[in-house]
Amino acid sequence: MSTSKFFIAHRGESFDAPENTLASVNLAWERGAEAVEIDVHLSKDNEIMVIHDADTKRVSGIYKKIKKSSAAELKKLEVGSWKSDKYNGEKIPLLKEVLFTIPKEKKLIIEIKSGRKMLPFLKAELEKADLFPEQIEIISFNYRTVKEAKIMMPKNKVLYLADLDYTKYTKLVSPSVEKLITMAKRANLEGLNVWAGKVLNESFAKKIRSAGLLLYVWTVNDPEHAKKLISWGINGITTDRAKWMKKQL
Repeated sequence: MSTSKFFIAHRGESFDAPENTLASVNLAWERGAEAVEIDVHLSKDNEIMVIHDADTKRVSGIYKKIKKSSAAELKKLEVGSWKSDKYNGEKIPLLKEVLFTIPKEKKLIIEIKSGRKMLPFLKAELEKADLFPEQIEIISFNYRTVKEAKIMMPKNKVLYLADLDYTKYTKLVSPSVEKLITMAKRANLEGLNVWAGKVLNESFAKKIRSAGLLLYVWTVNDPEHAKKLISWGINGITTDRAKWMKKQL
């Protein structure tokens, strides 16, 4: 697998299949994705659930907070039919189920949504999985989480997520590129994973790459935009349409 430039299937092949399900993850692998990104929350009984939101309402139509529900309760919910009748019956996967799907020389990027409490359970799951450290990368918007993740799982690549100008508010509070570099270096992180908006320009990308850090971006579905990013030396591009995007380029 190339480590220079690759496409990351955002929540699996989420343009065509329901996000963060085994259907979307497996479709990404079937279509040749080099990497898949998923989101994870910790359930009430400390199981790692693959889902983006802190509750189940958007994908199931039924409101249950992940941290206040058991894995067994969450597993009863149907989370595929909102996307298409074809996917009726899809359930919220456990992380261990997704880990089992990863082909050789492919990687899974795990975004931690529920904070540092998850880290010991994540470490235990990864130790049980028959995978190489380079097949798992960890990302989070919480700096303390990525800092601690790197200490607990030093063999896995860990990147800090930055919103940049994702919203007007995040643009106001987002650290400068110099500050982001300092934060990443201080925590011994491998790189940064940032919103592909207007703040991310060629100079921004060059400073990060010159610092010896990896730079991933999210979420890019326009081939012309992807071409420009690649010309700036971006290492990984997160997209809802990984196979389609690769074909366009």
